[in-house]
Amino acid sequence: MREIVLDTETTGFDHLNGDRVVEIGCIELENHIPTARHFHVYLNPERPMPQAAFQIHGLSDQFLADKPKFAEVADKLLEFIGDAPLVAHNAEFDIKFLSAELKRLGKSEIELHRATDTVQIARRKFPGAPASLDALCKRFGIDNSNRTLHGALLDAQLLAEVYLELMGGRQAGLGLVVESQVEVVVADLDFTDGRRGPSQGIALPVRPPRPHMATPEELAAHQSFIAKIKEAIWLK
Repeated sequence: MREIVLDTETTGFDHLNGDRVVEIGCIELENHIPTARHFHVYLNPERPMPQAAFQIHGLSDQFLADKPKFAEVADKLLEFIGDAPLVAHNAEFDIKFLSAELKRLGKSEIELHRATDTVQIARRKFPGAPASLDALCKRFGIDNSNRTLHGALLDAQLLAEVYLELMGGRQAGLGLVVESQVEVVVADLDFTDGRRGPSQGIALPVRPPRPHMATPEELAAHQSFIAKIKEAIWLK
């Protein structure tokens, strides 16, 4: 099952008042596990960056001045996410901002029902507990020490780990199986230009196969045991 975990950074909180998207980060999942593919881009919002927003993500007017406009990357974004279900923290915020950007270009908006909101999942699972990304990283023991400022790609990477835990963790069964580990290298691939950057190792679980059929020896032992029981129900 393919899913896309996404996050955005913006110039503010209200797309209806002209706030724009300045960063998009998307992580591809297969069966809730990150693959080696992601999409990441900084954007020129074509408007000044308010100081309040700059203090959240640290993206200045000078830094964003030479970055592409949303119109230049819209098709690549849509190609990357395809028709996959989306996962976001406070999904309505991100989806409405991306839809507003698409609407400006005359493209179809992203339907909100495509997105799974991890805030809502967390609040259902842990009523009354904090549901911020930082709080959930702390709850699940996920290292977020590099998150000194908000960043779309970093937050999407952290959210992918949080989402895995919210969906049952690295072993979603009854916890009776000893898991081995395999190291998977996730390359920092920018889908927009194909460049590769630093790699990050992620330990993923590999479950040993679990036999479900009794062996001939086990069947024989069972029959021998039944023979010793007076009026055994297995013989009726």
